[in-house]
Amino acid sequence: MTRPDVLAAVDLGSNSFHLLVGRVADGVVYPLDTVREPVRLGAGLGADKRLDRATQLRALEALARIGERLRGMPREAVRAVGTNALRVAKNAPQFLREARRALGFPIEVIAGREEARLIYIGVTHTLPPAAHRRLVVDIGGGSTELIIGTGLEPQLTESLYVGCVSASLRFFPDGRVDKARMKAAEMAARQELAAVAGAYRAHGWQEAVGASGTIRAIEAILAAHGWSGEGVTREGLERLRAALIKHERADPARIAGLRPGRAPVLPGGVAILRAVLDELGVERMRVAEGALRHGVLYDLLGRVEQRDVRAATVAQLIERYHVDPGQGERVRALALRIFDQLEPERRGAEHEADRLLLGWAGQLAEIGLSIEHSQYHKHSAYILANADLPGFSRMEQARLARLVLAHRGKLAKVRDADMDAADWRMVFALRLAALLLRRRAEIELPPLRVSADDEGFALALPEDWLERNPLSAAALESEAGYWRAVGMKFAVAALSDRRALASA
Repeated sequence: MTRPDVLAAVDLGSNSFHLLVGRVADGVVYPLDTVREPVRLGAGLGADKRLDRATQLRALEALARIGERLRGMPREAVRAVGTNALRVAKNAPQFLREARRALGFPIEVIAGREEARLIYIGVTHTLPPAAHRRLVVDIGGGSTELIIGTGLEPQLTESLYVGCVSASLRFFPDGRVDKARMKAAEMAARQELAAVAGAYRAHGWQEAVGASGTIRAIEAILAAHGWSGEGVTREGLERLRAALIKHERADPARIAGLRPGRAPVLPGGVAILRAVLDELGVERMRVAEGALRHGVLYDLLGRVEQRDVRAATVAQLIERYHVDPGQGERVRALALRIFDQLEPERRGAEHEADRLLLGWAGQLAEIGLSIEHSQYHKHSAYILANADLPGFSRMEQARLARLVLAHRGKLAKVRDADMDAADWRMVFALRLAALLLRRRAEIELPPLRVSADDEGFALALPEDWLERNPLSAAALESEAGYWRAVGMKFAVAALSDRRALASA
């Protein structure tokens, strides 16, 4: 893949949507353009956890504007991620279909810990190199991320279900601030933090860093009033808290440095940050320019330069679950060979993304063997669906788990999984590879020819090979039955020696 010179990251946050476009030079991304759209996606979540239509329309309009800026960029040069509001919304799948059309690029919803990992990458790439441990805190609209890491490597990552939008809506719905409401908001945040504070304190750090809009907004207010020399201090935050209570709201006319657009969510952000300082014992916090979008951009750069963290995650899973790497590699290679025959004309970034996922599914199909043999594919799928997989979006993780679940046994379990033609071809390729490599050894496979149409699949194998391998022939007959059960065909043809040689 030719490395694009310009990359773009889109962050669909619970408070604002952000676009960051950067130019790549010598492994560094230099910002070229930024766009911020204050959508307040999290505020559109009702009690039923569904995004209201007015908020959806506001978001779609913002995405169309961002999409105009991205028009003409190659698919592999753009990555768009959704965070807490889209993790929580029950109608997110329907909204995302419209959102992708408006933006013009796929949108991935990432898990909380993956969001934390990317935030850490973004923050550390905008700070001077350091050998000491850093605590990074990011208060977003719907969640708060805490990360401890050294250099560019995160070591502890957590995402807490509390953010400035959700806290402000819950405790300050009419904008009024008083001491009782502030204490209630702080206590709720401290309860979320209590579960992880001990582990973070035990791990330790030498420098605390704040990131993203809420903490940067607080820093600007403290600086405007002279309440803090640089960054955020406990003393400065206490003075801001007292001012909010005194004025009974976040009033830009009375609080210098407060932008009107930030005012509705400031009380919730102040409450969360005070809880963080109290629970973790932080007195002073440096504020960084880096954020999630910067991390997405650098992670994307790693992918196009063949330094994909997902590959490292797969290698770690293979080691952790004692997967047979030889068998995994055999299944991967054959599955890709079959898939390429099924899609000879398909090329581009989307096809390459499917090939990557199929290859990883082949390598990881047997991770469940460490739990139980007879139903190992179900255990494998459960692990892949629920484990923390750095680098993978929630969609990629779900799709990977579904592929592995479907690679053996009945297909009815994935019939209603909303799979497209490419998904079914990936399933077919993986199932056929696992079936033909059942002996778990280096064997010389016969020439095989596969094809696909709207009705299903066809396989052609040498007649003499089928006669010499009756177990495989019987398994292929059973396989045809599995496909018939879901309304698809799987036809196996025996080729004469001459025809088999001609197709090789």
